[in-house]
Amino acid sequence: MKIIVLGAGAWGTALAVNASGQPACAHHVTLWARNATLVQHMHTQRQNTRYLAGVVLPALLHLSHQPLEQLSALTDGADLVVVATPMAALREMLTALVSCRAPVVWLCKGFEAAHAHGFGLLAHEVQAQVAPELRVGALSGPSFAQEVAQGLPTALVAASAHDSVRQAMVAAFHNPTLRVYANDDLVGVEVGGAVKNVLAIATGLCDGLHLGLNARAALITRGLAEMTRLGLALGAQATTFMGLSGLGDLVLTATGDLSRNRQVGLALAQGHTLAQATAQLGHVAEGVYSARTVVQRATAAGVDMPIAQAVVALLDNQLSPAQAVAKLMGREPAQEQNTP
Repeated sequence: MKIIVLGAGAWGTALAVNASGQPACAHHVTLWARNATLVQHMHTQRQNTRYLAGVVLPALLHLSHQPLEQLSALTDGADLVVVATPMAALREMLTALVSCRAPVVWLCKGFEAAHAHGFGLLAHEVQAQVAPELRVGALSGPSFAQEVAQGLPTALVAASAHDSVRQAMVAAFHNPTLRVYANDDLVGVEVGGAVKNVLAIATGLCDGLHLGLNARAALITRGLAEMTRLGLALGAQATTFMGLSGLGDLVLTATGDLSRNRQVGLALAQGHTLAQATAQLGHVAEGVYSARTVVQRATAAGVDMPIAQAVVALLDNQLSPAQAVAKLMGREPAQEQNTP
């Protein structure tokens, strides 16, 4: 297959490395970045030292930095185009790919920030506005870039309303180290990928305050209930949230120390400011940018998400870490409900 990966951050690079390092598959993989200097360094060093240091780029992996307006030439004849940019750049990338004939899938997880086109849009809603004719999907699930690049066992979910797009993702990335499951619930997969980042900040905060494993388990469980309620309100299937892009991704992001969103929560618990916490990462922590839009979408849908609301108040300096925890624990008793 001819696979084009657009975006040379950690996750895009890792997926390109994994796919091009499978001799039995004989994929032709091109990794594109808009930063010519970054591409030149990757050419000479055969590493992406900025985003995925220590991982050698396979000799068969091609690199490109064609201007954005020339992407149509790069993607001509492709079997699959993967957008590996952050959520903030998805609209621009899909606009550039509007005439692409190949399936286009994205890796980003989150809600688009509010602007003139709407507020809190999921990726498929952005695509419906700017490139409705594309055949699209999302590749998601519990995955740290470093481990995927190293060939450690990982399972992902390929979500799309189109069977041909799901099968293209499976054909491109299913291999002895990467298991890819097909799913037709694109909405559910996107909601799971977006909300888990916000919940991971809360769990990092909990662990940073040394509140114990009981508290962590409670946050993850009640967070899953919040995620499910929002997903169902937006048209998702309940079963999706018990799968890889729901429970699986939530557990990994909330508990794994490679999680950037968890690291933000840990840093805030230690008394760092949000600016200090994000500066230490050197990468995008999507939960920081999507927390407010998650709460906006939930409010508009009439969905109660107290954990997400507490995270927003924390990020906006309206609550201290201790006050955020106290607010959650001080809520009135209620009967446990995992669905609306």
